Amino acid sequence: MRERLRRTVPALVAAAVLAGLGGCSGKASYDAVQQSGAAPPLPEPRNFLVPPTHIPDAAGWAPGQTPKVAAGLKIEKIAGDLLHPRQLYVLPNGDVLVVESNGPGSEAVTTPKQLISAKVRQPSGKGGKGGDRITLLRKTAAAGGEWEKHVFIEHLHSPFGVQLIGDSLYVANTDAIVTFPYPSGTTQITAPGVEFADLPGTVNHHWTKSLLASPDGSKLYVGVGSNSNVGENGLEVEYRRAVVLEVDVATRGSRIYASGIRNPTGLQWEPQSGKLWAIANERDEIGADLVPDYLTSVQEGAFYGWPYSYYGANVDRRVQPQRPDLVAKAIKPDYALGSHVAALGLWFSETNALPEKYQHGAFIGEHGSWDRVPLSGYAVVHVAFAQGKPVGPPETVVSGFYSDDETKLYGAPVGLAQDHDGALLIADDVGNTVWRVTADGR
Repeated sequence: MRERLRRTVPALVAAAVLAGLGGCSGKASYDAVQQSGAAPPLPEPRNFLVPPTHIPDAAGWAPGQTPKVAAGLKIEKIAGDLLHPRQLYVLPNGDVLVVESNGPGSEAVTTPKQLISAKVRQPSGKGGKGGDRITLLRKTAAAGGEWEKHVFIEHLHSPFGVQLIGDSLYVANTDAIVTFPYPSGTTQITAPGVEFADLPGTVNHHWTKSLLASPDGSKLYVGVGSNSNVGENGLEVEYRRAVVLEVDVATRGSRIYASGIRNPTGLQWEPQSGKLWAIANERDEIGADLVPDYLTSVQEGAFYGWPYSYYGANVDRRVQPQRPDLVAKAIKPDYALGSHVAALGLWFSETNALPEKYQHGAFIGEHGSWDRVPLSGYAVVHVAFAQGKPVGPPETVVSGFYSDDETKLYGAPVGLAQDHDGALLIADDVGNTVWRVTADGR
């Protein structure tokens, strides 16, 4: 089977690229803003022998080149030459942790589509080798534009989420949460990590494990993505997948807090309501306008549809056997972000160093599409909130991550955080950079 796939890949890749670049089958009818909000338009699903693909080639940032920012903002680079930075976390003393990582490469290739998509996406830089480490950034008067860099923790295993509770640092590797002692102010931890709780870590179609501590530090919430697009690898490999897990810090026991969320890549507490919210990447291969990725509150015990349905009761006929009983229980997400934007970073901010319009809302890092014409995502957007709910369309805060002709990719935003001065920080894993955004003039 593997040899047959290897022989047929060149022709299939060519077909996929042509379909993505020039074929009407891959062209979108809606832009992300048109497909945002509480009731996004959902066209009829399509079926493709080969999924259309459209990805710029990685070019990186030229000296002095930066992303574009909205009017009234400025952006600066505070760290470069990183190894695929994915997530950011700000420590109590103001130091910033940068998680440098990528997938472990352990996913089994079971279909031609998987092999094709991997081959086509590689030149984009999104498949760049991760550092399997955490780097610490420290702002000092002598640092100038870029902050001091220190190798903080090494020899991790595809890490993603990180949280500090007391003097214990929790890191979500792809297969387990590990803990490290954190002496306040240290720039390096050499003590080996101690396994705290295991996580689903085999196959790894979605390898990232987002992590969030409860406000009182008694619980950890973990976003665990599915092991397939829509269950094509068999539902037996989806055990404790496409869920948000709740881990009790005292006992280390865990339970499924919410399910049916295909890939919950970011978790945060919404400050006005105190509720848990998530961003999620929805399913692929049924059209450029299906299915919108989303931002939603996460209700305890709730089911959000994957794999049997999307956006409530919209049934996915590819999944067998069907489960109408579960579809009837599926909760509709709160807010659509647009199809295939690939939301990977979430940060709620009540007050910050940006203009007034960016207070009281959610910033979202959109890593960008691979199967859509024109491209979608590749931006940081802001969704305003009022009384704990999203209001209005998403507004682009940072863009310019690809060339005007969509052939070159300079960077791609992932994780977000806010430093002690209120600036928005952005991890860029294609540009291997951390960016800092403030109001112009600060």
